[in-house]
Amino acid sequence: MSTRSVPGYLPQDVPSPGALVSLGFQHVLTMFPATVLVAILTGFDIGVTLFASGLATIVALLGSGMRIPLYYGSSFSYIAAVVGVVGAEWGGTQVAQVGIVATAAVSVIAGLLIRLVGKDALDRVLPPIVTGSVAVVIGIALAKAALDMASGDWLVSLITLVATILFSIYLRGLGLLGMLPVLLGAVVGYLVSLGMGKVDFTAVHEAAWLRWPAFSLPAFGSPGAWKAVLAIAPIAVATIPESTAHLYQISLYVDRLAEEMGRPPLKISRLIGLNLILDGIGDAINGLLGGCAGTNYGENNSLMAITRNYSAPVLVCAGVIAMALGFVGKLAALIQTLPTPVTGGLAIYLFGVIGLQGVALIQSEKVDLFDPRQLAIGAVIMVIGIGGAAFPGGNIPVGNLQLPSIATAAVVGILLNAIFLIFPVRRAARKPAPAAAP
Repeated sequence: MSTRSVPGYLPQDVPSPGALVSLGFQHVLTMFPATVLVAILTGFDIGVTLFASGLATIVALLGSGMRIPLYYGSSFSYIAAVVGVVGAEWGGTQVAQVGIVATAAVSVIAGLLIRLVGKDALDRVLPPIVTGSVAVVIGIALAKAALDMASGDWLVSLITLVATILFSIYLRGLGLLGMLPVLLGAVVGYLVSLGMGKVDFTAVHEAAWLRWPAFSLPAFGSPGAWKAVLAIAPIAVATIPESTAHLYQISLYVDRLAEEMGRPPLKISRLIGLNLILDGIGDAINGLLGGCAGTNYGENNSLMAITRNYSAPVLVCAGVIAMALGFVGKLAALIQTLPTPVTGGLAIYLFGVIGLQGVALIQSEKVDLFDPRQLAIGAVIMVIGIGGAAFPGGNIPVGNLQLPSIATAAVVGILLNAIFLIFPVRRAARKPAPAAAP
């Protein structure tokens, strides 16, 4: 098959060294705010979380044979459960790590089962209406978080947003520059903030050049270990649709680029079992080192869709940079000087693209939205997920429980689909209409 000159990188493509580093740094910039925020909210060490994030990403890429281009960062789905364990009398960070390691077992077992029964069986349990709707919810449920970040200075946020959009559209096809819209938009927002005196370098001056992250081992022998497992591990069941949606999304976009390039499709969606196993290995890395429970990041998927850069070597470079940030105090502190409104401007775009990727997945799989079963599943997932995100912490109060909205929406959608599978609709054949009287 002949190839055509089309801007973009497929997973196996290796950019030049300069492009490799700049594109890798753009991925780090994209994952950094959310990953650091999760560490701050859960009380985990930021350096360890960054290091574990980078290591989990590299291990997953190597484990997939450089076929699955996903970045692994800290997951918001686990925040409430982890915070509860960390703050409990019987708990603490190291006890929470036991629960995070347990999530690894759940994901690995799920992945092995899927490899055993096959992708077709998974698609019956997690059809496109579930994975696509979950993807929409992930993006739209984060909308308020993006606006909250932007509200600190709307002018800076809007300048960042508009600059990023313009770069992504008008620089496309112009070599490396066309693949760096998020990085360039962040630079514009940073320079505007710097000119307005809104950048504080105090943390950079105070940070050490080199530091040793506070790695810690899980407290497997703690009396509260099993409580942590029961509190944290079940959430992994709800994040499986999220991970599946991310893989299906990126597979769709990768194959579209391959088609434009005149190259054979990769069909990486077939690797969903392997992907979940690698998810579990990533959580094991986090739990054993002292990092937060993770997931593959929709924000980085959005970045890849915008830039058409799906290069696995670039993601490996991003992982190396993230690991280095765990040790280089001043570099991590410098990135943290990026004003929140700049991050908000970027998030408005990236989170919106996550949602629209879910719509693209539903469209590409030709989901029949005139079918009442499909409508019911999609409608319930979206209302629970998006509506639940409006509650404090994104948790839906049900009696004494606080149910994470996105995870709950996914589980309800899966159960609703299961009902339709167990009790299929049987319709009598329609009788032909009587012939008109002569």
